[in-house]
Amino acid sequence: MKTHSVRTYKSAEKLAREDQLAWKMAAMATDPVPVDADVAEMIGNRIIDNASVAVASVARRPVASARAQTMAHPYSPGATVFGLPSDKRFSPEWAAWANGVAVRELDYHDTFLAADYSHPGDNIPPVLAVAQHVGRNGQDLIRALAASYEIQVDLVKGICLHEHKIDHIAHLGPSAAGGIGALLNLSTETVYQAIQQALHTTTTTRQSRKGEISSWKAYAPAFAGKMAIEAVDRVMRGEGAPSPAYEGEDGFIAWLLSGPKAEYKVPLPEKGDAKRAIMDTYTKEHSAEYQSQALIDLARRMGPKVGDFAKVKSIVIHTSHHTHYVIGTGANDPQKMDPKASRETLDHSIMYIFAVALQDGGWHHERSYAPERAARPDTVALWHKISTVEDPEWTRRYHSHDPNEKAFGGRVVVTMEDGSTITDELAVADAHPLGARPFARPQYIAKFRTLAEGIVAAGEQDRFLEAVENLAKLSDLSALNVTVEAAKLGAPRPTGIFDWK
Repeated sequence: MKTHSVRTYKSAEKLAREDQLAWKMAAMATDPVPVDADVAEMIGNRIIDNASVAVASVARRPVASARAQTMAHPYSPGATVFGLPSDKRFSPEWAAWANGVAVRELDYHDTFLAADYSHPGDNIPPVLAVAQHVGRNGQDLIRALAASYEIQVDLVKGICLHEHKIDHIAHLGPSAAGGIGALLNLSTETVYQAIQQALHTTTTTRQSRKGEISSWKAYAPAFAGKMAIEAVDRVMRGEGAPSPAYEGEDGFIAWLLSGPKAEYKVPLPEKGDAKRAIMDTYTKEHSAEYQSQALIDLARRMGPKVGDFAKVKSIVIHTSHHTHYVIGTGANDPQKMDPKASRETLDHSIMYIFAVALQDGGWHHERSYAPERAARPDTVALWHKISTVEDPEWTRRYHSHDPNEKAFGGRVVVTMEDGSTITDELAVADAHPLGARPFARPQYIAKFRTLAEGIVAAGEQDRFLEAVENLAKLSDLSALNVTVEAAKLGAPRPTGIFDWK
């Protein structure tokens, strides 16, 4: 790995292409190095993980709406859409749109947190859609996804978007474009232009995850994937991008991030180095914001110690800056304490999540968010006794570059009405690679089986899992689709422009 210094340059300085971050990422993406066996295995795990959460959300309104939009764009050869039969094919950018929303809707797939945060599995829908459309095989897909994960993770390690209230999909557009470029064996020049176009078209504000959070939280990554496909398509036709996208005098860093005097450090593999970034990422056991994963595990451990929840006077969660200000009381979002808040908002309220997990001894991707569950009087009473504070030590550990020290949890102090306290802490979730029960292939399969139960026929589950087991030998990537019985896809949704007759 080599760490690259990235800063702004005046137009008169004429920064050479080879010295620009977008070019360096493109060169890395197009470097045809073999993929390590453990990386290929993990890519298969994340394909299973994405399918798990996609089928679990297949009948939810945002997913059904995105699927309905996509069904207005049939195409040949095209790409498949989760839930629909594999012989039904759609324009790849629209298939990526539908599948991206399905994967993201439950906030339940893989994650990486460093200078910023991300869900690298959001790269899979656009890359897979293009791979299906152009007839690539399993080895091609593995190589492309290794490149996408590498760009995503390395950008997240080096450039913080959150502090400037830029949504994290600004790192996803470039990583998806880079992975698609690797998939298609495009030139470094072409991928360089596509990465820059994708950056420009996917830079949005963080209001999508603030205040009254809507279904756009699930749509935003799908939008980035769709834009990445369109960016690559345009560049393949000879169109260019504003350059240099990151370092330009009026570019991304100068006006949207830390300004003309800022300097960022972005690590990237050197030529010939294996792309291993996916191994730094981790998935979720619980359908909730990643910073809540360890705290859910801690809540189910602390629940029996607390006993009578009606006798709780206060609960204070001592945690990192990010957890406090994004999903804690530091966000100053009254919606995070509102029993009538949307699922998306409750997913970003550690106060609600900790209260429910404490009472129920666990977390469920549907029942824990049900309106009647959120409105339960004893839950509301407990929920409103919970607050968060930033602890500098937890913030330091959150940003640590040492994987053995990096932490996403916190310390919880429960004060009872009689003045007694119960204190416990947990640094990483049980499912984390350093946790009590790290996820490996059997756990990914179990997650898929659990979420697919009652939705996907047993034979179809078996067929899909066998396809993933043989990913490197697959010649037809439509085998990675999962078909659901029509009755499980939910009721028809209100029509829109694409349904106009």
